Amino acid sequence: MSKSQSDDTDLSRRELLRTTGVAGLTGAVSLASLDRAAAAEVPKEARRFEGRVAVVTGGARGQGRSHAVRLAREGAAVVLCDILEQIPTVDYPMATRADMDETVKLLEAAGGRCLAIKADVRDPKAVTDVVARTLKQFGKIDILLANAGILGNHPLLQISDQAFDDMIRTNLVGVFNCIRAVVPPMKERNYGRIVVTSSQAGRMGYAQLAHYAASKWGVIGLTKSVALEVGLDGITVNAVCPTAVNTPMGSNPEVWRRALPDDPMPTKEKFEALMRQHPSLPQGVPWVEPEEVTEPVLFLASDAARHITGAVIDIQAGAGARNVA
Repeated sequence: MSKSQSDDTDLSRRELLRTTGVAGLTGAVSLASLDRAAAAEVPKEARRFEGRVAVVTGGARGQGRSHAVRLAREGAAVVLCDILEQIPTVDYPMATRADMDETVKLLEAAGGRCLAIKADVRDPKAVTDVVARTLKQFGKIDILLANAGILGNHPLLQISDQAFDDMIRTNLVGVFNCIRAVVPPMKERNYGRIVVTSSQAGRMGYAQLAHYAASKWGVIGLTKSVALEVGLDGITVNAVCPTAVNTPMGSNPEVWRRALPDDPMPTKEKFEALMRQHPSLPQGVPWVEPEEVTEPVLFLASDAARHITGAVIDIQAGAGARNVA
């Protein structure tokens, strides 16, 4: 697997058209051809990650895919890893091999070098293998985007021991495993950019999200603590906290059903309408798009953010304005 190989088309034609600046196209245009156009549209001086090597966990679809494609367009070699299996306590379909294959196609169409690896971040040996294979293939690791995560929505008394364990081991222990594995090769080169995906639920409490919120609050504590340890080693460690994101994890029939319990036929459109009226979203949007998370993530991964470390960036459509300062 020397070349990357996976879309849920969340990185949609609309996004590709926007990023390429192409409007009013007619006829059938493939995703691959649009990505080639997008890559060509990025001038060399704007390719912030030329020569960099990035590891993206949870890279088969959603936010991970969006981050990976943009990294490739801007010159990075990208290593994707994803579990590509269903965790039994997760009640929505998780990423598949077909998703990973489509993301690989998008990366290759964007002109990027890549490597796709099936790996479960809960397993420290699997994570160590991802790092070893990356170093063998590309010789270094400049960037880690620790993005892999799962979501669960249950009242406290309905959270089983296994569900709690899966949540913490994926969202928190998985991030720990990845950071611990990449720090040594980063320290050797006195350079590294680590960006962790937390959540709006990592900044405030949420009913029926106790285990999820606990994992995401923990990620922030981990981020800040590691930033203090590696500050003299040329490594920055930061976190982003998105609100709901328009991905298969954040928008699926189970989410719609829970949000609209009295509706016999809940739909994405009805869910969006409900969320637009939610008092905690002052911008009146039901969620943000994956590429809207990618922008701040890539800024934190760039050299422009060299003096930003131990920080937490909110991407919450105004929800964070209700936090205590």
